[in-house]
Amino acid sequence: MPSPINNRIGAVFIHVTDMQRAIAWYSTLLGVPQQQTSHEGLIYDVPMDGPTRLTLDGHAHARGAFQPGGPLLMLHADDIHAAHAFAVGHAEDVGPIEDIGSVSVFHFTDPDGNKLIVYAEN
Repeated sequence: MPSPINNRIGAVFIHVTDMQRAIAWYSTLLGVPQQQTSHEGLIYDVPMDGPTRLTLDGHAHARGAFQPGGPLLMLHADDIHAAHAFAVGHAEDVGPIEDIGSVSVFHFTDPDGNKLIVYAEN
């Protein structure tokens, strides 16, 4: 069976504790204008050239669960349910599908414990 998870990186995630500080720092570092956050101020997509996004994510900090080493890689799927079913048979610690507004996601780990995310647009 072919994998329903696309061979395409959707975003690289950087988990942050201070969203405004991180936005200012990355905007200055990359020479891009600052824009608005989304998801109640907990997500910020840094303007990038090319299709891969750089996403600053404040969700773990907001939940009081911030730990360095959160998921850094988000893979795309056209069908989140097919991708989830596939991951259940091929990955470790597969979490539930979560609808977070513009996308649905689930988290899982590879055999070495590296944390990954799969997403599909809603």
